[in-house]
Amino acid sequence: MMSRHMTENKSVVISAHLLSLTLAFLLLSFPYSGAVAQARAYYENGRGATPVYEGWLANEDGSFTMLFGYMNDNWEEELNVPIGPSNSFSPGSADRGQPTHFLPRRNRYVFRVNVPADFGSDELVWTLITDEGQTQKAYGTLVKDYGLRPITMMSEGGTVGGGGNNAEDVQTNTPPEVTLEGADMRTVRVGEPLQITVNVEDDNKPNPRGYRENFFDREDQEFVEEESPRERFNKAMRPPIRGTVNRVVGMYFSWFVYRGEENVTFDPLQVKPWEDTRAFQNSAWSPYWEPPEVPEGGRWTATATFTEPGTYTLRGRADDGGLVDDVEVIVQVNE
Repeated sequence: MMSRHMTENKSVVISAHLLSLTLAFLLLSFPYSGAVAQARAYYENGRGATPVYEGWLANEDGSFTMLFGYMNDNWEEELNVPIGPSNSFSPGSADRGQPTHFLPRRNRYVFRVNVPADFGSDELVWTLITDEGQTQKAYGTLVKDYGLRPITMMSEGGTVGGGGNNAEDVQTNTPPEVTLEGADMRTVRVGEPLQITVNVEDDNKPNPRGYRENFFDREDQEFVEEESPRERFNKAMRPPIRGTVNRVVGMYFSWFVYRGEENVTFDPLQVKPWEDTRAFQNSAWSPYWEPPEVPEGGRWTATATFTEPGTYTLRGRADDGGLVDDVEVIVQVNE
């Protein structure tokens, strides 16, 4: 007669065998190792946004600048939250220049809030409610660990690579400077194209580089050679599960809606200023993307056409591949 101990051991072996078969089935069902994780992480719409405190910069006059951004969990849906209880700062003024229109996914260093030299250990809190009444908060403080430097900002945005942090062109990079031609407040009618022109000056740093140099044709990875073009395309189009980003380094200027509904079309099509890391997307963080040709004299012109009346804030961002400068135009659109 089989002992109880032997019976228990046999049960364990059988259970382990069943577990192995289950795992094997799952692996066969999901040949790409990140498929399950990506299925959980990928949402085109229906999700909310989380405010992010990025850190602070010290100013020459002794004051400080706090930088904020956000994470919109959607890959497609753009959210709108007007200034008010669901989109406010405290203490003090509820409106600190934060967006009311939230682009998809991760948006870093979106806006800046200046605080005085004697801010000390106080906190500046950004409250954002976008997802079924869930309240999200970002706490701005001058804690030493939140201190930012340009190299830190470039590294977090995916600029650093190849030569690394010590590369001369990265270490000496300064942000571009954008100047708006004409008034920063405009009036236009629905359907009437509005021409907007800016001038961008830059130091032509950091040096241009592609997305993950030689990643898609390196010979030291057998799986790259064995995969068909269709398999490689499908893999590139999957939303990534990695926690860090990489980007193409090159200058671009782009207009987008900062406040107001997304009732605007731009001509030419503008580069996405957010981290769309899927392949073949019009984004600096997208594999196979190439920067547009810089116009003569750094003079960038685009037209905006509105489909609905209202007040809109359009933001233009110059990005040299590492650091940015922004400009805004407020547009009153009438019938």
